[in-house]
Amino acid sequence: MAKKEVATLAGGCFWGMEDLLRKVPGYLNSDVGYTGGTVHNATYEQVKTGKTGHAEAIQIEFDPETLTYENLLLFFFKIHDPTTVEQQGNDIGSQYRSAIFYHTDAQRKTAEQVIERVNKSNAWGAPVATQLEPVDSFYRAEDYHQDYLEKHPNGYTCHFLRDIKF
Repeated sequence: MAKKEVATLAGGCFWGMEDLLRKVPGYLNSDVGYTGGTVHNATYEQVKTGKTGHAEAIQIEFDPETLTYENLLLFFFKIHDPTTVEQQGNDIGSQYRSAIFYHTDAQRKTAEQVIERVNKSNAWGAPVATQLEPVDSFYRAEDYHQDYLEKHPNGYTCHFLRDIKF
């Protein structure tokens, strides 16, 4: 039986992030949803307005013996542009911000170290704008958003894996 740890990440549209993260060894399961805002039981219709404070996010279960939290975050920083504020590709608004929602103090410390590492590498040519916040509530998105790019292989995504080193 694999050990499980949970991570919650936001980096623009959750469809593309979910599609890439599910291919990483150590990934166990995920849900896409909304977090970081003030509206209880937020829905896509509410979040897409940018007025809820929520970000589109992915909550990932992973096996920390196969995939460390640090390596998960390093991968996260390769699949979206962490230097843009409230934007990924054509998606603009606070709901598309880059954020790490930590579950424990150890995750917060690791995230701070990874952000420092990415900044020192200058791989992105600009400072990381990723927000670091404690996770509060996570509201699972509607079923049609779950596994979206598996259901719609030619669907929209602004995410791809970049060949960069940190």
